Amino acid sequence: MIFLLTLLHVIICIALIMAVLMQSAKGEGLAGAFGGSGVTGAVFGGRGAATFLSKATTVLAIAFFLSCLLLSFLSPARRGGGGESSAIQREAERRATERTVPATGIPSVTPQEQPEAPAEQPQTPPPGEGE
Repeated sequence: MIFLLTLLHVIICIALIMAVLMQSAKGEGLAGAFGGSGVTGAVFGGRGAATFLSKATTVLAIAFFLSCLLLSFLSPARRGGGGESSAIQREAERRATERTVPATGIPSVTPQEQPEAPAEQPQTPPPGEGE
């Protein structure tokens, strides 16, 4: 279903691009690059080309916006994320699980067990004093 809608969207896009490029502006526009107004005038008639192409552009623009909306509502990401995650999401999840280095960039210091201070030994008087 999504594939067919995407294919229809691409076809609408190409048709819209062609309809816009075939329109001749005051200075002939890009239509002059493809043979001038003689080509569009010969196919559609003098004034008929302008009205047909402007109507076709309007219809194709509406179809383009509707297909964009339809595809955005039917996208897998909108339906609960069913699909592959992006590389950015995977990297963020990987970094969140690691957490070996804090966000400040300073290496974390884990408190190590401090060796217990030796128990105080009773002081003995130096030899010769206490006798």
